[in-house]
Amino acid sequence: MQESTSRVRLTDVARLAGCAPATVSRVLNNPEKVSLEKRARIENALQELGYVRNYAARALRSQRSNMVGVLIPTLDYALYARMVGAAHSKFSEAGISTLIATYDYNLDTEVKEARLLLERGAEALMLVGDIHRPKLNDILDQFDVPHVCTYVSSPRSPHPTVGFDNAAAAAKLTQHLVHLGHRNIGVISGLTEDNDRTMERLKGIKLELLRNSIDLRESMIAECPYSISDGRKACALLLSRNDPEPTAIVCGNDVLALGALVECNARGFKVPDDISIVGFDNLEFSMHSNPPLTTIDVPAEEMGIAAAAYILGNLSGETVSPHNPVEVELILRGSSAPPPVDRGTA
Repeated sequence: MQESTSRVRLTDVARLAGCAPATVSRVLNNPEKVSLEKRARIENALQELGYVRNYAARALRSQRSNMVGVLIPTLDYALYARMVGAAHSKFSEAGISTLIATYDYNLDTEVKEARLLLERGAEALMLVGDIHRPKLNDILDQFDVPHVCTYVSSPRSPHPTVGFDNAAAAAKLTQHLVHLGHRNIGVISGLTEDNDRTMERLKGIKLELLRNSIDLRESMIAECPYSISDGRKACALLLSRNDPEPTAIVCGNDVLALGALVECNARGFKVPDDISIVGFDNLEFSMHSNPPLTTIDVPAEEMGIAAAAYILGNLSGETVSPHNPVEVELILRGSSAPPPVDRGTA
């Protein structure tokens, strides 16, 4: 099993390290089978000579591409980037390259990008969410593609999952506001069409309010894309079409919450004295906004590492748990407080 470049061969490394070429090959492919002393000597020789493995030739021999595809809605959102970065590091440690594609929340585009990733040699896929087009499920089944869905935790899912219960997390956020005394609560949600994460979060909010005998009128819900400007528009809509105005607003993520915070400040509302605003995800800016945002902390890096570990275990033929939950945490900051006395029971 000789892997070489045009400049440096396995035999060159073996000569410098004072060992057999087969021992060098073992260090490259199964380092745990070589003693630490020999491994260090060979690794030093590899580095000194600048040896580069010929993965193309190796893939032809082993029928392995050593590439994994990662499909995410967008790279514009910091949490997705953090998750992918953590997964990439884990894959890289195992000698696996990462192919990244985005689909702008369009599930038809997701199918096309998944097919392209597989055609380019990806032997496994890391996905986001539990809802996908039937065509994608057919592709995964037909070619028996190892895959994992992130941002979701559901033992009932037909897919392996790594993530958390979005409904329970949103309910925890809503429960905090109810315990503060709020009963007139508005919601700024991300678009729910084809997005199980936003659907589940809205479901969790509704169920928690219902559990506390609080009616969530349709006029108190605004859906919009994930942007600060759209968050502002949605907040303005809630404030203009409800009398009295809500004393608290639950937002589908921190970006929407920042938009709501900006809009409330522009209208002369003091947060949290006049109105409380809470977000979701615990993006870095949420602790630096004015006031800092109460939010749900989502461990993106942990999710990425767990997803990569699942795929690597699957590719290695190990028995791996199909459903791996991560814990989210309610982060209390200055954007939430009891409602103003004159509007608290509206």
